[in-house]
Amino acid sequence: MRSLGSGVRSLFDRESGVPHHLIARWIFLRALGAIYLSAFLALLFQIRGMIGSDGILPADQYLQKLRALGALSFWYAPTVLWLDSDDHALMLLVWAGLLASLLVIANVAPRISLAVCFVCFLSFIAVSQDFGQYQSDGMLLEAGFLSLFVAPGGWWPGWGSKSLAVRAAWWLLLWEWFRIYFESGAVKLLSGDRTWRNLTAMYQYYQNGPLPTWIGWYLQHLPNWFHKATAFATLAMELVLVWMAFLPRRWKIACCCIVTAWQAVVIATANYAFLNYLVLVLAFLLLDDQALERFVPRRWRSGLDSDAGRERSLCDAGLAATPVSAPEQAVESRQKTEPSVAAKVLKRVSAIGVVVSAILLPWIAYATTAKMVLMFWQGAPLWAAPIEALEPFRIANQYGLFAVMTPHRYEIEFQGSDDGINWKPYTFRFKPQDVQERPGIYAPYQPRFDWNLWFASLTSWQNAPIVPLTEERLLIGDKDVLSLFRNDPFPELPPRQVRAVLWQYWFSTPEEKRTEGVWWTRKLLGTCAPTLELLPDGSIREVQAPELEGPPSS
Repeated sequence: MRSLGSGVRSLFDRESGVPHHLIARWIFLRALGAIYLSAFLALLFQIRGMIGSDGILPADQYLQKLRALGALSFWYAPTVLWLDSDDHALMLLVWAGLLASLLVIANVAPRISLAVCFVCFLSFIAVSQDFGQYQSDGMLLEAGFLSLFVAPGGWWPGWGSKSLAVRAAWWLLLWEWFRIYFESGAVKLLSGDRTWRNLTAMYQYYQNGPLPTWIGWYLQHLPNWFHKATAFATLAMELVLVWMAFLPRRWKIACCCIVTAWQAVVIATANYAFLNYLVLVLAFLLLDDQALERFVPRRWRSGLDSDAGRERSLCDAGLAATPVSAPEQAVESRQKTEPSVAAKVLKRVSAIGVVVSAILLPWIAYATTAKMVLMFWQGAPLWAAPIEALEPFRIANQYGLFAVMTPHRYEIEFQGSDDGINWKPYTFRFKPQDVQERPGIYAPYQPRFDWNLWFASLTSWQNAPIVPLTEERLLIGDKDVLSLFRNDPFPELPPRQVRAVLWQYWFSTPEEKRTEGVWWTRKLLGTCAPTLELLPDGSIREVQAPELEGPPSS
């Protein structure tokens, strides 16, 4: 029993936590705070248009529908917005998340601040509907939850040498990092996508992602041998190289350097919001203080007493002792026999923390491992209830990026008209539209509305309800939805009719760019949703069926 207790303490007790990784933890938590900041900053300008009372998918209507489930509704939608979901509550949620993320960056009460960030972001995701179904959201929630067991306690913890990371949580963060890579590599082959098998997946990659960059334009025009080499390198890194994380220290450092450089290139060539930033900083957990201390100014190294936790663990195990004088022994003996009230409370809280960690962390480990097993063995006899119970919280996820490459680029454009003949387009803030506008670099900022329209362009309007719903909001001149666009082509009165058309886009050739100054070429394919008209009585009717039932098959 004593050995079992020691094992539990070594995994779940901060007193036996992870030493010699204080700098990596400090960097990771500051970066995590910055990622949270970017997520909430994006919501500050978009949340009302997306899920506000007059938004495209109102959160209050969604929660009202869930109330029919009774008590289960709170489990399926774990959000503080059950208390109030009007526009003021949404903005309060975002501002609370912004403030908490700034405190994380400033290293002020990091454990409490991270808890606020997690609750606020989960509260948004739980009611975001189509606007929160991205793998990056699950990555952030999983890392954010595990960070609660890694972050040091106290108001001003500094390096946190007296409050080590829970060992099991630290391993689970590395496990998340590994799964993001390995599962993404596995699904590329398991999906049966021929482009990955014949190494042509990168031929059109740079122009067909959600939000390409101008750097991607240049890489797109490199020879096919380069694209084949990068496709091979992607599979090699995701399926083979990441196993270096389980090898000795030097291999870990080499692995971190390679994947960090890789992620930097991805960030420069594609806008995947905060996804690549999170994967990049997770890799820093592979590094120990010895590898990072040289980059820390000498005057700041005084708090790097990572040996303190190790010495405490050795003393607790009876493996080390510090000689003390007889009077000191008497004082210590009296303190042990007469512990203060504060010490009793602290000891009880610590014990509760160990119990909570010992329940939640193995639960997450089981759910994530089971999901990986099911990738390769779909009929595996695994207990499904623990996996399903965590689904609404998005803290135990399965990953699989770019399982099937998108072969074409389609773009939805909303247009308004007063006469049904002359149409004016609504200009997007981030999506490709003007062929002469250079593709920008926006990550880690995430324009969720623009992203969703990229996914909507790959399916029919019946499977993308945000398209006709956006049309309806534009017909009535809804200010919150209009704020999602760069400009309003009808500043005085809303148009009488609104339609959605589908374009196919390609990167321009070097010759076209040099002679015409264009980054894109495009071709109009037709309307992709019903054309709607606002009647004098305020009702909306369909005046024309869409010309397309979905994107062309080729």
